[in-house]
Amino acid sequence: MSNISYYTVEGLKKLKAELNHLRDIERPKASQAIGEARDKGDLSENAEYDAAKEAQGLLEMKIAKMENTVANARLIDESQLDTSKVLVLSTVKLKNQVNGMEMSYKLVAESEADTKTGKISVNSPIGKGLLGKKVGDTAEIVVPSGAIKFEILEITRD
Repeated sequence: MSNISYYTVEGLKKLKAELNHLRDIERPKASQAIGEARDKGDLSENAEYDAAKEAQGLLEMKIAKMENTVANARLIDESQLDTSKVLVLSTVKLKNQVNGMEMSYKLVAESEADTKTGKISVNSPIGKGLLGKKVGDTAEIVVPSGAIKFEILEITRD
């Protein structure tokens, strides 16, 4: 069963660039390392050869996983998104009802999440708790430290 992932144009371009880097640069490097290790003699006692083969196997698994991700990627047409409720690519201004602190998060695909820039995954506990909510709604979100209530103050697209 394939998992469909949604990406912005920028996020999909970044994913494809990383996949091309692995295929075009890292794969030949792995083959070269195996060749160099093979040239060093008896393969039955060659730890360098075993390590190079192991690294190649891991690289091939990563490439296969990324190829599957790209094959199941769908672009998000931001112009078609409803701004009345929280969806992927929504920027949500929240108020913590316990301490009164206000914060903003942009909900993005898991691969594009970056908490330093305020981008959180729609698959994170907060992301899941906000999806579908409207301005004025209260979202009770269970996080590792307990339940937190957030009031949705504003929903925008940027």
